[in-house]
Amino acid sequence: MVRAALGSGEAVRLAAISSAPLDLDAHLRAVDDPSAGAVTTFVGRVRDHDPDAASTVEALEYSAHPDAESALQRIAESAVAHSDALVAVSHRVGCLSVGDVAVVIAVASAHRADAFAVCRTLIETIKTDLPVWKRQVEIDGTATWLGLGG
Repeated sequence: MVRAALGSGEAVRLAAISSAPLDLDAHLRAVDDPSAGAVTTFVGRVRDHDPDAASTVEALEYSAHPDAESALQRIAESAVAHSDALVAVSHRVGCLSVGDVAVVIAVASAHRADAFAVCRTLIETIKTDLPVWKRQVEIDGTATWLGLGG
């Protein structure tokens, strides 16, 4: 059974591809609802290592297909389809240094199980289905392109 999202409005409050730094607080505000007993978040950051890298990772350069924002909207809608959850999700593009935030997800729901499940579904589906690619730059100058699922 599909339940209505908490409060009023659409279940997907924000789905954006952005070249600007991502703001966790803005995502939390987007899903704020007095009926929500649980809020989960996921923040994906650029790390200094990768199992396939020969040396230390220095940066990731993200590029997106022109339809990536529409795809992110569809991914978010699918993730919340069988829950009462509200979601705000963004993915960054451009050159990001180690420590920079690449993905932010906030999910609010009446109960924690739905909030955790929707959040996990969202990030896992983003990794496999969102048309965003990254060029991984290592400190030795090596650069590798990684596609969907990377």
